[in-house]
Amino acid sequence: AFPLIAPARGALLGLPVRVAAQNCHEADRGAFTGEVSLSMLRDCGAEGVIVGHSERRHIFGESDQRIAKKLSAALEAGLPTILCVGETEPERDAGQTNRVLETQLRNGLGDTSAAAVQQVVIAYEPVWAIGTGKTATPEEAQRVHAVLRAQLRAATEHADRIGILYGGSMNAANA
Repeated sequence: AFPLIAPARGALLGLPVRVAAQNCHEADRGAFTGEVSLSMLRDCGAEGVIVGHSERRHIFGESDQRIAKKLSAALEAGLPTILCVGETEPERDAGQTNRVLETQLRNGLGDTSAAAVQQVVIAYEPVWAIGTGKTATPEEAQRVHAVLRAQLRAATEHADRIGILYGGSMNAANA
């Protein structure tokens, strides 16, 4: 939560841990009541930001194009950015995982420059695993990571410098 960024950052000073915001607004100024700008996030100590999380996509209706604007603005503001991608259970069951993720990744990165894309981490967060107790098997996660890595390699010579993470109902027992 935004109000906890500054205290979390203070509590973690000196440790090799970064504090990132869960969301941002792409405009730095304007009448956007309830939104948090990137300059506000930097001011309170955020060292990165997450864009494209499944709740933002599915509950708040954020499009790939809006997510691309947020990613671009965050990178321009100097904040490393985690771009979340993930398919729903019906998409998974219909065998559309690769298509959905490729579309989300391509559109989410938008026209990010080759230099800037190195400040992006991709997080595979399948919607079907968020808060459901279900998780991808290590083999499933590796297969999806390989699909994402291949797409990144086709898009940029810096693909191997881009981290890819898995997140979805992770806990100490299944990590």
